[in-house]
Order: sequence, then structure tokens, then C-alpha cells
Amino acid sequence: MNLKKKFHYFYVLLILLFLGTGALVHADEISLTYRLKWLFNASVAGDIMASEGGFFSRAGLDVKIKEGSPEKNAIKELELGQADFGVASADQVIRALDKGAKVMVLAQIFQINPMQWIYRTEHVHISEISDLKKYRVGITFGGNDETIMKALLAHGGLGFSDVHITGVRFDFTPFLKKKVDVWPVYQNSQGVILQDKLGREGETVQFLNPASFGIQFVANCLVTSQKLFQQNPDLAQLFTKTLLQGWEVAMAQENERKTVEEIRKKDTNTSMELCLKQLTATRNLVKPDSDIPIGRIDTDAFLQTEKIMLKEKLISSPVHIEKWLIK
Repeated sequence: MNLKKKFHYFYVLLILLFLGTGALVHADEISLTYRLKWLFNASVAGDIMASEGGFFSRAGLDVKIKEGSPEKNAIKELELGQADFGVASADQVIRALDKGAKVMVLAQIFQINPMQWIYRTEHVHISEISDLKKYRVGITFGGNDETIMKALLAHGGLGFSDVHITGVRFDFTPFLKKKVDVWPVYQNSQGVILQDKLGREGETVQFLNPASFGIQFVANCLVTSQKLFQQNPDLAQLFTKTLLQGWEVAMAQENERKTVEEIRKKDTNTSMELCLKQLTATRNLVKPDSDIPIGRIDTDAFLQTEKIMLKEKLISSPVHIEKWLIK
């Protein structure tokens, strides 16, 4: 066993020992509010473990984690002082900067965007972008999947007029009834559910990942306000470090049972089996390569995201996103 692997196992062992001790109580804990982008499930495994594993408490932080939703915008809450830290996708950050908000990106949680398209391999074959012309492609108009698909098609020299585009919502029925061939999903949550369902019916699926064709559109990131970062950089650094410790534990395969147990305390409607599959899918998005540290900020991917948004006229002028990344 090489030195790197020995260190990794030693680190994981220490973390597991901490998990067994429970959270230490600090009389002078700093109270913070952390707004997620979406609901509690495997896609926020690291956030859950940072809290339930006692990492926040041992760091002297009393963190209230709030679920997200389409109606809850973390950046807006940062501006209003209703949250101290939050989760937002790069396009949300760039839109906010374009409108005058001051938002700092502290870490990039997903190295690969979970927004992808699912399709049945029996009827659909996609090896190049032009293959999409043969199929009915689902788009959530107004969603970031619309922006990503436009960028993907443009990369292949195509536009929406060259493809049979179908507007979709959260109801999977058109896909299940084969009225839409290629359907937008979050690969590590909805995608896992559909893959499991169709697999039980003898059907196999694959996912169209825009990143495989060179389209980088950054998803979930840890953000805070410029005001907090400038007034208390040590707190921002401590919160980021502690949160990423939770993600390290959650993404370690040795801890998956413990992690799933903690997830299911909050996501009670998902079975153990399905939650395990979602956690595995999340791991592949958060840490796709052993050499990539969790939380790494991919500046080039952010720059491409901004470039795409400029081209699609989603922002009025360059925001120079690289100036708002804390590396």
C-alpha cells in the first residue's frame, strides 16, 4: 500500500472515530443559517454529514440547515441577511452578479453537472450531437436545462429548429409512455429513480452528459455574501473547511451505510436500496477522479458557463466570474 493510500485510510479512520464520539457542545458556538438549493436527499449528503456527524459542532458552529425549493433562493437570502451561507448553481451566481449582487463562491460541490438527459438504449442511440435530430427531446422551458441544451446543440452546429423539442414539467408520464425519447433529469436523483423503475421492467437506459461533448455548466456551489467574506474571512474559511470535511466523509465508500442512515432520517420516503444508488451517483459527480479534491473550483468551467450565458443573452454584460471565486 503506497503512502497516499495509507494516509487516506488513516484519515477516514480518524473521521469514523469522531463520528462515534457524538458532537461536542460549545458554550460559545456561532449561530449560522445555511440555505440549500433543494430538498434533503443524497445530493446533499455532505451537508447532512457535516451536521449530523458533529463536524459543525466541534468547530464551534451552530448551523441551521434549511431545505431549498424553487421558491427559496439562497442568494436572495444572503442579500437580505436571512442566511449566512447557501448553495447556488453557477448560473444563479452569474445572474445575481449581473444584477448587482455581491456573491462569493467558496467551493464547487459538483465537478460534473447532474443535469443530464435519460434515454432508453433500445430505441435511442446517441454518439454525436447530430443524433439528437432523430429524437423527441424534452426541455423545461425557462430552466437551466434549456440553456445547457441550446449550448450543446450550438456546439454541434444545430439549433432548436433542427430538433424536435418538447416542453416538459416534473411529471415523467410522457417519458414513461415513450412520447418523449430524451428526458431531462438530475442524474443522481430523478435519474436513479427512473433507471431503477425501467430496469425492473427489463429496460436499460443511458444518460446524455453534455460534459462528454465539452459543455461545462457548473452546478451546485457553496456561496456567501461579499459582506460576510470581507468582514469575517476566518469564519468563511472555517465554515468551508468544516463543510468539506462532511463531504469527505459522505463520499468515502467506507462510510456509505452510515451516510445513508443519516440521509434517510431526513429523506424518509426513499428506500435504503435506492438511497445507496443515489449516493453512488452523487459520488461520481462530486469526486469523479481520485486526484480531484472535493470542493475544487474549476475556473475554466465557470468561465465557459458565463460565456454560454452571454451568448444566450441571459446576462447583459460580462461579470468576470473569476473575480468572485475564492481559491
